Amino acid sequence: MQTKKPVSTVQYKQKSMMTNILFGSRWLQLPLYLGLIVAQAVYVFFFGVELVHLVATANALEEAHIMLIVLGLIDVVMISNLLIMVIVGGYETFVSRLNLEGHPDEPDWLSHVNANLLKVKLATAIIGISSIHLLKTFINAENLTDKVLLWQTIIHMTFVVSAVSIAYIDKLMSHSDQHHQ
Repeated sequence: MQTKKPVSTVQYKQKSMMTNILFGSRWLQLPLYLGLIVAQAVYVFFFGVELVHLVATANALEEAHIMLIVLGLIDVVMISNLLIMVIVGGYETFVSRLNLEGHPDEPDWLSHVNANLLKVKLATAIIGISSIHLLKTFINAENLTDKVLLWQTIIHMTFVVSAVSIAYIDKLMSHSDQHHQ
């Protein structure tokens, strides 16, 4: 029978210091999330510029052109939503808790966010953004080649298949986790 050697105070402190360094390294992601907030501010500015352009030139624009501008605005909103999911969900999952329990503005999805759910939500948001781009392409189809239409459709379908695959794998993993509990 082997007996465990007692851990020396020096070994314990070294292990504790290494654990603190490794665990603390998650805070290196904070500048990345702050950078995404700046990127979102750029999108808010871009949205404002496009909205002013739409309002200022509305009476001189054809309906199809108005629709393209509005779809562009919707695209900006969807990208902004994607940024919020990454910023808030990523911070909550990988850096630190936000402690929003009971806050009236807490998003429903945040209370059960994890890395897999975040991936599924991101993939779904990317499909929405891709759908807007594809719709803009089809509205403007007369000015584009068949090759462009084909490739944008293929790329969109690749996003759809990827998202379905990610969701299916997440379902398999969560089903597997339930069996192990």
